[in-house]
Amino acid sequence: MKTTPQTDLSQIDQLKALLAAQDTTLLKQEAKISAQSGEIFWLKEQLGLSRINQFGSSSEKHPAQNDLFNEAETCESIEPAEQAPATETIDGYQRKKPGRKPLPEDLPRERIVHDLADDDKTCNCCGNELHQVGEEISEQLDIVPAKVRVLQHVKLKYGCRGCEEGITTAKALKQPIPGSIASPGTLAYVITAKYCDALPLYRQSVIFDRFGVDVSRSTLSHWMMKSAELLTPLYQAMRRQLLTEPILHADETTFQVLKEPDKAAQAKSYMWLYRTGGRSPHPLVLFEYQPGRGQCHPQQFLSGYCGYLQVDGYSGYNNLENVAPVGCWAHARRKFDEAVKLAPKTKQKTGKGMIAINTIQKLYRIEKASKDLDADARKAVRQAQALPILVDFKQWLEKSEAQGLPKSKMGTAITYCLNQWPKLMRYIEDGDLSIDNNIAERDIRPFTTGRKNWMFSQTPRGANNSAILYSLVLTARANNINPYRYLSALLTRLPNVTIDDDLNDLMPWDIVLD
Repeated sequence: MKTTPQTDLSQIDQLKALLAAQDTTLLKQEAKISAQSGEIFWLKEQLGLSRINQFGSSSEKHPAQNDLFNEAETCESIEPAEQAPATETIDGYQRKKPGRKPLPEDLPRERIVHDLADDDKTCNCCGNELHQVGEEISEQLDIVPAKVRVLQHVKLKYGCRGCEEGITTAKALKQPIPGSIASPGTLAYVITAKYCDALPLYRQSVIFDRFGVDVSRSTLSHWMMKSAELLTPLYQAMRRQLLTEPILHADETTFQVLKEPDKAAQAKSYMWLYRTGGRSPHPLVLFEYQPGRGQCHPQQFLSGYCGYLQVDGYSGYNNLENVAPVGCWAHARRKFDEAVKLAPKTKQKTGKGMIAINTIQKLYRIEKASKDLDADARKAVRQAQALPILVDFKQWLEKSEAQGLPKSKMGTAITYCLNQWPKLMRYIEDGDLSIDNNIAERDIRPFTTGRKNWMFSQTPRGANNSAILYSLVLTARANNINPYRYLSALLTRLPNVTIDDDLNDLMPWDIVLD
């Protein structure tokens, strides 16, 4: 069959169309393979990170940062002082001997005198009688277990012999739990043990039993509920004070409540933490229980607040009314740390992850050097020294973002920083702001530690009361007050306070402890 030029052209067009279709198919297959390769890479990273979290060290220190983390190396050659500190007094002159840090001066002392036997009080040289010329004192820390006693409240009665009609009985102060055997000191002891030292109530019940006192776990739980209800007005006063502060920190963690309405027992609830900035003269640490993690919860708690709020990257803190969010450089650094741990060993010291970590550490060096300056001076140092580093770092992040896999750990860390950049930059605006949110993470840790021991709350009421008790304990600690002494004073005075009384004198920075 004879072909014409038109027939040849038609066949050529068909071949071109066929090749184009094959090219399109190949491109789709390549894209699919590339996506699968990226997904495989991401899954390998997740598996590697899971293994590191389970079996590896949780430290974020790296061998390339010898100038930053050299405490162990510096102290390696120093032997710990095993001998207690001692003083020697000779003819009225007191000389200190080397030893550990002295024990606190306010602790009670009991003198145990070691003397020579009478036969040894003569001189070996001349036989004359020896006389005392001084003394050598060494100290030991001695701990006496908790002392249990019974307080008898005796109300004297008076009658009239003239008319023999009425009898007048003396009135006693109101107790925190009417009709209960628990004194304010006992309640403070149990609260401190659980909410400060993470000692569950069932273990405390066993401890009471060793003292010969039968106090069941349910009784201890009842004491905690009633104590929290008594302390609620002070908690509310603290919340009002908190909302007047210019700088706040916030964090949240999961919490299980078994009998939460309309939720399964296994569902997650949340304990939220809000606290004042680290430079506040009136430190406050407040917990709030909520059944969820939605934005409505911080919005409700911070209603009426106007100021800075330092948080991690959780989006629930975004767009709160009258709130300027501040980012956390510790979270940003942590993401690069994860990327470094997953990188090949040959690149761990010189790769992009370590470049980012070293850059962030430069910012922390500036903070360490300026920590004792006032707010204005600290702001000036940040503007002069930290700002140029931040500008260069952002340019490096933008350049690196275009070169890496977006779903890899390194890509995730870079994307996090760029998405959080306005918040991460904000700390240089005010010298009282912190570079990170570590202070909130530190204060939420007692709750997460206790959660490992007692695991859950039965009811929302119990969860709310736990939030109140944690708030009082950690606020006392933030003000350098012994939580037991503070709670004991509160539980003694609050039952005798009327609704119109001012609670400011019960705040930890104003209260006078006995």
